[in-house]
Amino acid sequence: MVSDKVTAVTFATPVQELLPRVETRMHEIANTYHRDLHEALVHILASGGKRIRPVVNLLMGGALGAEVDRLVTSAAAIEMLHTATLVHDDLIDGSLLRRGMPTLNASWTPAKTVLTGDLIFSYAAVLAAETDSVRVMHLFADTLATIVNGEITQQFNSQGPASKEDYYRRIHAKTASLFEAAATAAAYLSPVDEDMIDAVRRYGYEIGMAFQIVDDVIDFAGNQDMVGKPIGSDLRQGLITLPALYYFEQNSEDISIAAAINGETLNGADLEKLVKAIRESNAIEESMKKAREFVERSLTFLHVLPDVVEKRALEELASYVVNRLR
Repeated sequence: MVSDKVTAVTFATPVQELLPRVETRMHEIANTYHRDLHEALVHILASGGKRIRPVVNLLMGGALGAEVDRLVTSAAAIEMLHTATLVHDDLIDGSLLRRGMPTLNASWTPAKTVLTGDLIFSYAAVLAAETDSVRVMHLFADTLATIVNGEITQQFNSQGPASKEDYYRRIHAKTASLFEAAATAAAYLSPVDEDMIDAVRRYGYEIGMAFQIVDDVIDFAGNQDMVGKPIGSDLRQGLITLPALYYFEQNSEDISIAAAINGETLNGADLEKLVKAIRESNAIEESMKKAREFVERSLTFLHVLPDVVEKRALEELASYVVNRLR
């Protein structure tokens, strides 16, 4: 059963002493290049949130007996990969703020921003290679390909009718694939069999899917200070997420949501009305119910882990994912 009394501090406690080492690994590799790029990376990392993906990696590796130095390096690679995707996402979306801080593209040209994102991808690849695990390197390459292919697919399909199937594929590419990689890399660095690796991968997939669904709910149900951008930002950019899909199922006669689902651009007044309608509908709770289903499934895959403090922290992390609106 999913608990409703979990904070980020709670689940990160078992690896709290390792997180500064992850930060150090990321900064060390950036020190070898252009000074302005290093300063940009420091700025980007300063807005980095709760480091949930490296925490997944560190907790899973701790539970499975991974060697600590290699685990710290894999956690740094995962977070560096995530950071690079954020740089490119902000440019693609035209976002000027992330978590209340100016994005890189708010002050740099598109060319500089793209190249900086590319360089951060290369940092991540170097860190992945420094784990000395061919399987981790393959995993890194596959995850990067999944993320980029998902973004390209979204760009080409943005004007077509939206569906739940497309939505789930998109959020796997965007978010769940990196959670999968965080968990699986830890298993690759541990003395475990293939069945354990598969269970660990499934845990990462399930919580990653839940994480993105909750993010999409917060986009409608949170306040602007919490979201760090206008409420309903995805819909305003023509991106259909799960709350909008559930709302359409329940209100197919609403011509505004029908137009949005089919990729049409709404005028300002209709868009504001639609955002308000979705925000006040039970589509929000239906979406949260789906997120909780993913989390409940994630917990079943933790049964194979030894009964250690890291396992309990991974259970708490799963609960945190669906309680971020509280």
